[in-house]
Amino acid sequence: MAAARLLLERMGISPADLLEVRPPRPVAPTFAEYVPVVAAAVSPGTLRAYGSYWNRVVQAWGDRRIDEPRPSEIEQLRVQAQANVVVRSNSRGGRSAAENLVAALRCLYRKAVDDGYLDAADNPALKVAKPRRLPSTRRAIGDTRLAEINEVAATTGNDPALDSLLIRLHTETACRRGGALALRPRDLDTDQCLVFLREKGGTSRWQPVSPTLMRHLVAHHAERGDGDRNGPLLRYRNGRPLPVMLLVGRVGGAGFGSGPGVWS
Repeated sequence: MAAARLLLERMGISPADLLEVRPPRPVAPTFAEYVPVVAAAVSPGTLRAYGSYWNRVVQAWGDRRIDEPRPSEIEQLRVQAQANVVVRSNSRGGRSAAENLVAALRCLYRKAVDDGYLDAADNPALKVAKPRRLPSTRRAIGDTRLAEINEVAATTGNDPALDSLLIRLHTETACRRGGALALRPRDLDTDQCLVFLREKGGTSRWQPVSPTLMRHLVAHHAERGDGDRNGPLLRYRNGRPLPVMLLVGRVGGAGFGSGPGVWS
């Protein structure tokens, strides 16, 4: 160390001078140029969550370089996003929009740091706080209402047997739509009354179910399946597998239909 210090002194260089030396940084692109790069690098789920907010950033700052906005400007954009949110019956003052905008910018700037356009310490989005998340308003469906839903599903619609089976599956396992649609005959452990669920984000789990539900799942496969234990379990009367999207009818009207649409 002493020899190194002596050499630096003879060269007229101080240790502080060495700390200030940085490799040349590439010129930062504009938001209009960089957002498509980030959008192409993230997962489809991330793109669905943040895509609309990145579009909003491009509309506001499209011609600016990504290293130009200061934290105060991001806060202003966050306030605008919260104020201009579409008011719905379940609206909570635009807090989710503000939170998602900050999260979208943090994701974008993480990529910018990785690409060498910014230092991690210069990330302006990290210096902007997200709105505090309010307690969830979700609640469980009461026994009476759940009984009404099951009754309507079992007595109306174009395929009551399938509708009732779907509701029973979701009620017992709390699985997502994707977990139900991905279910295969080989995922049924009839000895231990377990179903193997593959759900969002590549997660999987063995879930206990009642003997009644297991018996109906096995009977459903025996009646409508094609003998392939690796194919989809849930099928229409004609043996066609359920599509990725399912229709939910109105309770008290058409019931929980099983045609194309959205299951919730």
